[in-house]
Order: sequence, then C-alpha cells, then structure tokens
Amino acid sequence: MATAPLKTTFGDALNAQPVKPIQWAIVAVCMLVLVCDGIDLQLLGVVAPRVMEAFDVSRSTFGIAMMAALIGFGLGGWGGGWLGDAIGRRWTLVIAALVFSLGTIAAASSDGVWAMAFWRMFAGLGFGGAYANALAMAGEWLPDRWRPVVVSTLAVGTPIGGTVVGWIGPDLEAAYGWEGTFVIFGLSTLLVVIAIALVLRDSPSFLLARGRAELAQKNARLVLDSDVQLDPDRHHTDNAEGPQIGVLHRSNLRLNIGIGIAFAASTVVAYGILSWGTTFLTAQDFTLDQAGDAVALAGISSMIGSILVGVMMRRFGSKLVMMMLSAIMAVWMLVIGYTIEGLPDQLDDGTRTYVTWLVGLSGFAFSAAVAGMYVMMTHGYPPSCRSGGIGFGIFMSRFGAVSATGLGGWLLDLGGTSVWPYFITLAVAGALVSAAAFVVDRHVPPLAKAG
Repeated sequence: MATAPLKTTFGDALNAQPVKPIQWAIVAVCMLVLVCDGIDLQLLGVVAPRVMEAFDVSRSTFGIAMMAALIGFGLGGWGGGWLGDAIGRRWTLVIAALVFSLGTIAAASSDGVWAMAFWRMFAGLGFGGAYANALAMAGEWLPDRWRPVVVSTLAVGTPIGGTVVGWIGPDLEAAYGWEGTFVIFGLSTLLVVIAIALVLRDSPSFLLARGRAELAQKNARLVLDSDVQLDPDRHHTDNAEGPQIGVLHRSNLRLNIGIGIAFAASTVVAYGILSWGTTFLTAQDFTLDQAGDAVALAGISSMIGSILVGVMMRRFGSKLVMMMLSAIMAVWMLVIGYTIEGLPDQLDDGTRTYVTWLVGLSGFAFSAAVAGMYVMMTHGYPPSCRSGGIGFGIFMSRFGAVSATGLGGWLLDLGGTSVWPYFITLAVAGALVSAAAFVVDRHVPPLAKAG
C-alpha cells in the first residue's frame, strides 16, 4: 500500500529544510524590482534644481510636482496590493513595473509643473504596486528564520536606487539634460519586466489562502525536498471566519492604526532628507554635485540601517528597536538643524565634508525605521491579505511622504534664511514613531520568545 504524503503547511515545510537557489533567485528579482523602483522614484529629487530653473518656479510651487509621485505611490500601494491579493503577485508586478518605467519616460515631455505632476503621479501608481507585491512575495518564499532579515534588506532597494541617481544623475543631466536623464533611466528599468515574468511565481501560501490548491502544490515542488500535502498556513489572525480575512478586518485594527501612524512619521523624516536635501544644501554654498554626494551617502547609510534592523528585530523584537530608532531620529534632525543654522556664508572643505556626512548618515536611522515597518507588516498580516496589508501601510505612509515633499519647500521658505521650522518638524515626526510603536499588537517577538 502506498504511503500517503505528509500533510503540513508550506511555512512549516520551508522551516524544516535549507533555502534553495530558486528561493534566492526570487528574492534577487524582487530586489531588482525595488532598485528600479527607487531609481525612478528618487530621480526628480536629485535633478530638482535644474527642473525648477527650466520651469522658472519657486520651491514651494515645485512641491506640487515633487509630491505627485508620492500620492501615486500611496494609491498604487493600496490598489496594487489589493490587485496582488486578487490576481497574484507575479502579474501585478509585471503591470507595476511597466507603469513606473513608462511614466518616467513620459515625464521627459513635461513643459511645466502640472504636466510633470501628472506623469509623476502616473509613475507613482507603479512604484507603490511594485513595493507591496515584491515584499509580500519574497517573504512568502522564505522560512521564518530568514524572513525579517531578508525583508528589511529588500527595503535597501529604494536607497540603492537613490544612490545610483545621486552618483550618476548629475553627470547624466549635464550631458543630456534633465529630459534625457528621465528617458535613460526609464528605458533601463523596462528590462525588469522580463525578469519578473521568467523567474517569479506566486507562493503556495498565497495560493492556498485563495483556494487554488492545485497550483499551490505545483509551485511547492519547485522548492520542497519531498512531496507533501499542503494545508493553508496557520496565522495569528486565523479565526472561525476562515483564512481569507481582509486588511480592514477587526482583528487587524491595532496593527493598521499603529503602522499607519508610525509609517507616516518615519517617512516625514526620510523624504524630508531625500527630496529636499539637494535643495537646502545648494542654498548653503554647496554645488549640485556636492549636495548629490550627501544624498548618495544617505543612500549608502540607508542600506546599512535597513539590513541591520532586520537582524536587530529578530534578536530584540520590533517594539524595542522602533523605540530606539525614534529617539535617534529626533535627536539627529535637531543636530542637523543646529549645524546648518550656524554655517557661515563661505564654507571651507572641512565644514562641507562634516555637513555632508552628518546629512548622509541620517539615512541609517530613517531607513531602518521604514524597513522595520515592512518587517512588521510582513509578520503581522496573514497570507490572504499580505500584499493588501503592505499596500495599506504604504498608502498611510504617503501622508508623511507627501507632507514632507509637498510642504518641505514651504517650510524652507517660511524660515527664510533659517532652517529651524524645517528641522524641528522633522524632529517631532521622529519622536512620534516611538508613541506609535505601542499601538501595534503584533510585534516581531525577541529571539528568546519566538516560537
């Protein structure tokens, strides 16, 4: 008599075996998506001084164009997350990558603030949809022991993209103009669509939660060592109503509120530096290249912070880590504001280098906080609504990102020659992350309490 296949969940099966090359390939493609996402998302912030000159507008007026991609990002995160839960992460990622690449190319045709805002909002729909689904997909193909570190590392994709733009964006702008720079980056990121279609597959955990058992068994054979009969993954939100609960289910209430507040606060700090860094530095005797170096350094320190936060959350739990990051961000913003406020009209090389490092290293804290949000969402939301949950978090975070990007120019103008209104606002936002951390009821547990 034939022995019946072992019955288990896909998550438990992954936990019981080593990670396979195909799982790392899936993670690599998800990372590539997020790098391209970050390149296109941060491009306008780097070349903003040149575009403002071309349009002959003030910083506060140009904020309309700067915040448009972030509004689209929020809408795309919510809508793309919902679509990923409905039709699958794979094909939603194809659609999202096409949207943000074509939107970036089309932005080169803009002849004013409103045209630029339209195309940046269109591209932003792809930015958000790609982020929500790439993180959900990668997390679902990994065992518990790797998920926090890998998800936080994937959040490095955006700062890597920002670093690429910070380094080569000014040179491309000098050679081809800001219009040519948009076309070059947009065409380059189209290539990611091919990689998505060839490599990525929807996870068995997601497919089982959506009632597609046959395809789930087929995809599971790509990575499992033995033939098993899969049950839907157990999750701390599963209840008598079944595994297909939605993002707005009452069991997700505290997670939704806490993530929304904390994510909005952390992105105020992040986009305050990334979107307006070249602008407030060029007003302080920095060239565009020198200001771009500070933004690029923020990208590098962001990578380190994003990677380490997953390790730290796995070791100490997400609640303690988020409290610590909140305090660091608040103090750091005050120090930057105090330093810039006291700068002389003419800077020597030593002072300029110090300011570059001070601004650049702030990326460690704000990117760690943002990456920590993604770890918490991947941990907290069940498979049936994980893309939608991450998309919801992205949507809520855009309130902070849009506020920092759209009102940043107004705050800088409000202060006149003083940057205190700007950096006090960023410091308050950093402090709010700590308060929001207490609302979430599904923190990643410390290693000693896991399991």
